[in-house]
Amino acid sequence: MQWYEINSIDKVDSPSLVLYASRIKENINSLIKMVDGKVDQLRPHVKTNKIAEVCKLMMDKGIRHYKCATIAEAEMLGVLKTPDVLIAHQLMGPKLDRLIQLVASFPETKFSCLVDNLSTAQAVSNIFGEQGWTGRVYLDVNIGMNRSGIVTEKALALFELVVSLPHLTILGLHCYDGHIRETDIAKRNSQADEVFENAVTLRKKIEAIGGAPLEVILAGSCSFSSHLKRKNIQISPGTFVFWDWGYKNLFPDLPFEFAALVVTRIISIIDEHTVCTDLGHKAVAAENPMPRVHFLNAPLAEPVGQSEEHLVVKVQDSAKYKVGDVWYGVPVHICPTVALYDSALVVENNMVVDAWEVIARKRKITI
Repeated sequence: MQWYEINSIDKVDSPSLVLYASRIKENINSLIKMVDGKVDQLRPHVKTNKIAEVCKLMMDKGIRHYKCATIAEAEMLGVLKTPDVLIAHQLMGPKLDRLIQLVASFPETKFSCLVDNLSTAQAVSNIFGEQGWTGRVYLDVNIGMNRSGIVTEKALALFELVVSLPHLTILGLHCYDGHIRETDIAKRNSQADEVFENAVTLRKKIEAIGGAPLEVILAGSCSFSSHLKRKNIQISPGTFVFWDWGYKNLFPDLPFEFAALVVTRIISIIDEHTVCTDLGHKAVAAENPMPRVHFLNAPLAEPVGQSEEHLVVKVQDSAKYKVGDVWYGVPVHICPTVALYDSALVVENNMVVDAWEVIARKRKITI
């Protein structure tokens, strides 16, 4: 059998999200090997997996620092008694109330969040001050992603304002460089060098007026390999744990393997060159152009149309297929695909052995 094939596939409903446990473990081992076992250099982002059991596999390997995007993901990590969790988002309004509940509910976990403006920083300081506590924050620095964060030219002035707030501790700088997506390794490294120099230059300027050493958090799955030899930084890849078609083809130099697939079935033969499967928008991330999925056991099949419950696929000869045939698909983007499923089947040695809840796909778990 191929590594991805499942015995008793006739008992597996479709579409389904399927995880291959041994490959997840190997991807974690590969990441640790890349940092020469220095696990404190790692701050994996859990937005990709959203699954407590997957996070536990990383914790069992000694990884203690994590990044997440939502309160639900942070709560999942709190339940696991993860020591250090950065919520890499600007929290405002009711989310600040939920942050306070997190801190109160999980005292063994140190939570922090991002600020990139004085208004947010004041709100965080005020709500922690009401409890008589001190909030932990990172300055979110726009290092080229142009999504959130303050530009480096204005970051020093913001630091001087935020550091004076009475109920905040600034831990460091969050400098996400997800805009670096070069397949060419030399170009990728050059862009990463520029980001790193900007980040450490800013750190030096801030430390010169602030005293305490600051952490620097850089790099997701796109660029972290270019920062491996840096000192006194953390890197925060997330997709590595499952990998996907998009990153596999953008970054063939990275050692990770597909560990999460979607299972689908042919439900209709349209004509001699077209079939339809049950892999609609609700079962695989639809934010990318076609093809949004590639099939390991039908590599020449070409998705050409999709709706909520259906995926129309061009094939060379539909006579080779029949209604009910199972295809195993690699999503182009695994992170939002995982978020479409309540649970994932776990496969070892071609057998379904468990099911793991995608607990942090929820907007709210209990907090």
